[in-house]
Amino acid sequence: MNGFLCVLKPPGMTSSDVVVRVRRRLPKGTKVGHAGTLDPEAAGVLPLMIGKASRLFDYLVEKEKVYIAELKPGYATDTQDAHGSIVAGSGETASLEQLEAVLPQFLGEIMQTPPMFSALKRDGQKLCDLARKGVEIELEARPTQVHAIDVLHVLPQGGFMLRVRCGKGTYIRTLCHDIGRAMGTQAHMGLLLRTKTGMFSLDDAHTMEEIENSADLSPMLVAMDRPLGHVPRVDVAPWAERFVRNGNALTPKELRGEIPEEQPVRLYLNDRFAGIGRMRGGQMKFDAMLLE
Repeated sequence: MNGFLCVLKPPGMTSSDVVVRVRRRLPKGTKVGHAGTLDPEAAGVLPLMIGKASRLFDYLVEKEKVYIAELKPGYATDTQDAHGSIVAGSGETASLEQLEAVLPQFLGEIMQTPPMFSALKRDGQKLCDLARKGVEIELEARPTQVHAIDVLHVLPQGGFMLRVRCGKGTYIRTLCHDIGRAMGTQAHMGLLLRTKTGMFSLDDAHTMEEIENSADLSPMLVAMDRPLGHVPRVDVAPWAERFVRNGNALTPKELRGEIPEEQPVRLYLNDRFAGIGRMRGGQMKFDAMLLE
């Protein structure tokens, strides 16, 4: 059983919790991993790699992520979300006009300082573990890309529902925190729902109930090559099947299609996805074998 499984992660579960529960529904020994974490209290799209799909992690491109987030002006918290302790603020809210005035400065390439309560590591230790021990570390701001921020609703309690389209590595909690400061108050993030990551969206997602009540997960799996459409396709001559299954290097005479040098390509044998290869010095060598 090989492919990608798009899970609708519920709030209150870690990404690793989801992996463990899905693994129980699969044949013993099946590899399962997640293709990018989602905060425990957040909900939404979490792609899992099943079986040989785990060999393709390095070739996935998370071109865009889309989130629905609740911006709650009034208080800042140590975790930058609603589950932390209040560290600043007097409850002062903000108007829609104040919000719309500052949003343009958070579009395009912006600098973000990652939160201490995150899964990032420093010297092999997660920042969140260090933060719980009271260890303070000065973190460097780093660039990230925010494509769009739309105000969906003004909430009765003085908050706002936002839709954020952004690049990989953007912290929505930090975005809410920084927007609050730009408005002249404090703020944190309430609920968070990820609706899209790369090619995976809510339309593809299966609930944990669907997964755990299914006798066979095969119909839920996304084909291994579907998320890799950005990688060029190269076909292998049928008579070279023995070389492919043995993982031998291939020469241009055994290949069909344009072959870029030193770039990953999707290799197909008899229209079956055979793996990822790379042309080096006139030979196509496998980076990831899928037919054995």
